[in-house]
Amino acid sequence: MAAKDKDRIVPLERMDEFDAIIDARSPAEFLEDHIPGAINLPVLDDTERRIIGTIYKQRSAFEARRLGAAWVAKNLARHLQERLQQYPPSWRPLVYCWRGGQRSGAFVTWLRMIGWSAAQLAGGYKTYRRWVLERLAELPAHFSWRVIAGPTGSGKTRVLQALELRGHQVLDLEALARHRGSILGAWPGGEAQPTQKAFDTALVAALRRFDPFRPVFVEAESKRIGLVQLPEVLHEAMRLAPMIVLDTPQECRLQLLLEDYGWLGDEPAALARRLERFKGFVPNETLRRWQELALRRDLATLFAELIARHYDPLYRRSLARHPELVQAPRVRLTGLDTAALEAACGEIEAWGSASELLPRPSSAAASARPP
Repeated sequence: MAAKDKDRIVPLERMDEFDAIIDARSPAEFLEDHIPGAINLPVLDDTERRIIGTIYKQRSAFEARRLGAAWVAKNLARHLQERLQQYPPSWRPLVYCWRGGQRSGAFVTWLRMIGWSAAQLAGGYKTYRRWVLERLAELPAHFSWRVIAGPTGSGKTRVLQALELRGHQVLDLEALARHRGSILGAWPGGEAQPTQKAFDTALVAALRRFDPFRPVFVEAESKRIGLVQLPEVLHEAMRLAPMIVLDTPQECRLQLLLEDYGWLGDEPAALARRLERFKGFVPNETLRRWQELALRRDLATLFAELIARHYDPLYRRSLARHPELVQAPRVRLTGLDTAALEAACGEIEAWGSASELLPRPSSAAASARPP
């Protein structure tokens, strides 16, 4: 390959050399997932891409390329007149599309003709996605995990946040998934969960920031959080990791649920419909009562019954399947105020230095920093 070609088409490992990353794919492709920090400057919008694809398959490749070239030229002209006006001659952008083909190639050709030292990502997003999956298959084994467990409403997320404020490494899977994992765990405000691909990308970004020579605290989670799924390697590492169980008084648990889920009471009818998801888990009579409580906005009674009649029985059944939860050290969380959280963190730190919380061989930190 000539030196000029090497400057124009670069591998993934050189991505950090550039001033900006441009995603030339359609808005829908970008929304599904993209390289962190990339800006979306599509050479074909969603409708144009669909039309070109149809012409290519049903009529002729030549006709599709001819029409596509006209639309690409139109869209590139708009980007040059709008989003790209601000950049100096020294600006160095890296452009990618799905496979590093015609869309990013056309974009780079125009940018280089203007005078910018633009380059094309070899293999495009497809290569990046393969790299993400490879990292997910090997990164979790580099870390020493500490799992915070406990029944619903015991304050696991609050404790993780307090540990992070004290300088500890924390992986907040629910924040990445934008879901709390339970039947009513949707994020406030109707915010949608990321796609599986976007969740994977965010997870790799989080893992790569961790120091493998320090423990990482994480909340006990099932393999699925709402609509997204944890990588098998990470879930297994968490399953084998030392565990600490929070012991939180009932009144504190109810207070936490009212604080974290109180927004559900803003739309009583919508909450009543959400409760339909418990159908089959509780008797129909119980479900009707809960829906009546929702319509009356009596969240305190509703959440107390959810704890007593669904979540705690579910947790007790999990204890039977996971005896390590019974044997794990317990930390008392006496409240949700700063002093109570600090006290719980102090106990966790003390347990964390104890021999019974040392990682098992299968989840021990690797001797080298992960890539």
